[in-house]
Amino acid sequence: MRFVDVTGSREAAGRSIRLLDMARRLPQLVRRSLGLAWRVDRPATVGLLACQTLSGVVQAMGLLAISGTLTALLSSGDVLHRLVQAWPSLALLAGAAAVRAVLGITVSWLSSRLGPLMTREAEQMLLDGCTGVELCAYDEPDFNRDREAADRGAQVTGDLINEGQDLIASAASFLAGAVVLAGVHPVLLPMLVAASLPQAVAQVSAARVRYLANLRSNGDYRLLAMLRWHIYTKDAADQIRAGTMAGFLSGRYRQTVARINREDRAAADKGARMSLAGAACGGLGSAIVWAAVVGLLATGRISVGHAGTAVFALQTVGQSVRGLVSIGSRAMRTGLYMDDWTRFLDRAGGFRMRRGTCRPASPERIEIEAVCHRYAGKGGDALANVSLTLRRGEVTALVGYNGSGKSTLSKLACGLYLPTEGRVLWDGTPTGDADPHALWQHVALVPQDYARWPLTVRENITLGQPSSRGDTAVREACEAAGADEVVDKLGAGLDTLLAREWLNGEELSGGQWQRIALGRAFFRQAGLLVLDEPTANLDPRAEYRIFQRLRDLARDRIVLLVTHRITNVAVADRIVVLDEGAVVQEGTYQELARQPGLFRQLLSYQVTSDADDEKQPGPGLRRR
Repeated sequence: MRFVDVTGSREAAGRSIRLLDMARRLPQLVRRSLGLAWRVDRPATVGLLACQTLSGVVQAMGLLAISGTLTALLSSGDVLHRLVQAWPSLALLAGAAAVRAVLGITVSWLSSRLGPLMTREAEQMLLDGCTGVELCAYDEPDFNRDREAADRGAQVTGDLINEGQDLIASAASFLAGAVVLAGVHPVLLPMLVAASLPQAVAQVSAARVRYLANLRSNGDYRLLAMLRWHIYTKDAADQIRAGTMAGFLSGRYRQTVARINREDRAAADKGARMSLAGAACGGLGSAIVWAAVVGLLATGRISVGHAGTAVFALQTVGQSVRGLVSIGSRAMRTGLYMDDWTRFLDRAGGFRMRRGTCRPASPERIEIEAVCHRYAGKGGDALANVSLTLRRGEVTALVGYNGSGKSTLSKLACGLYLPTEGRVLWDGTPTGDADPHALWQHVALVPQDYARWPLTVRENITLGQPSSRGDTAVREACEAAGADEVVDKLGAGLDTLLAREWLNGEELSGGQWQRIALGRAFFRQAGLLVLDEPTANLDPRAEYRIFQRLRDLARDRIVLLVTHRITNVAVADRIVVLDEGAVVQEGTYQELARQPGLFRQLLSYQVTSDADDEKQPGPGLRRR
């Protein structure tokens, strides 16, 4: 089995790497890298450009000094007289070499300063792009694939400034040598450029082969990353051992690596053949150029001094052309990865939250009117024509089978999703017309898969938004969630780092983490409290405490409870039963328990299951 992860646009972009395409795109890449560099450090960017420009001027002066030196040394007269004549040119040559050395060090320093800054800025732009999109973006398969590809692009942005400045340096060197070479004889420069073309075409073709091979292996690289994560982390360690999966996972990893290696070897072999053919043609072309220099000298069209200057200029221009092609092909590959980064930012911009500016107060009532919601790529609606009103001071419970739409409905009530059809109104204001960040200030959510942040206990409760009451508010929230018992047993209390991977970090059990997640919801003092399976990992005593507190919590807020444990919803003022995305029953616990329907069926399953548990021969054999 192979995980395919190549889009037509990316493969087409890879196949478009040609010499002319490279010549057109390289200036764009340089502008893009300089634009990002300008964004993070303007003085360093100006300094880098100034140094590269000055370096090209100094190199041209050095080549001219070589011409003057050779002309003086090869002229008639005694040795002392010729040395005196050559002295100014020698001094200029030495000065140019010294200045170029200093400029080279400065360029290296500025590049090493800019590179990491650009990478961090690209990563930050990627993070901002992710946090600024609608939640529905994550339901799009292309969005997730593009996000992972963009991460690679963000990592190589620092390389692009190095490659960009190398391109500028090669271009400056080429111009310097070209000016001098054209002054020696106008036929030499076009001959040298023509002689370099075969090698240039070969290097660009080899770069295209390597990029396409990497692109074809992209899905396998993602698979390797996933396998490593599952093998390395503790989360799956017990299941790998108990399920005797080590051999299977290692075998799958080796198979995937072997596929990548085959692609890499094939690309390397094909690229080497292309480079060898280009080098052979380029060598023949260079021989013709050198023969032309000898012919010009033999026919007296250039002097010996000019011939010596031509030798240095030819070497300079030849190295510059090869550098432009080699660095250019690398920059093109880097640019294609950066295209992934740019493409994702553009895609994220299409999903950016563009809602209203109303700043709602803590809601008194939330009205869900004829709401339908459809997930991307799904054939049917997750919710169909659902209407419901949530009121402050009430506990409303959502029950139903898995996939009935309970969690989707809770996220619509929170404003995390906008409905495909219908409206969700907070005190008469549609959630789409409200400032989402202002709206979410009034939401406290405990999802089924709550985050286990590698932060201190205090930060896990406050989520970086401390109360003016300080730790008093934190401890009250912990007490309400039963997390105070957890905190009291930790060595550093609220300052304990909840990440065993770090020094002095602590590890919590699933039930302890659930109490922390409940504590962060209670800390927010929000007008809408959504609890999605809030006690799934809690022991019976802790579960009992939470549900006993729900009535107190509902006095000044709207509480929306999602649970599969039907016996727990007796605390609710109203129960809404969902089936296949539609509301099929609604009422109090007593009303629904007496009526034939899905609720009574679910309740009978729960009662039967609990009764079976009680019949177990001993506490050690009870189902958990």
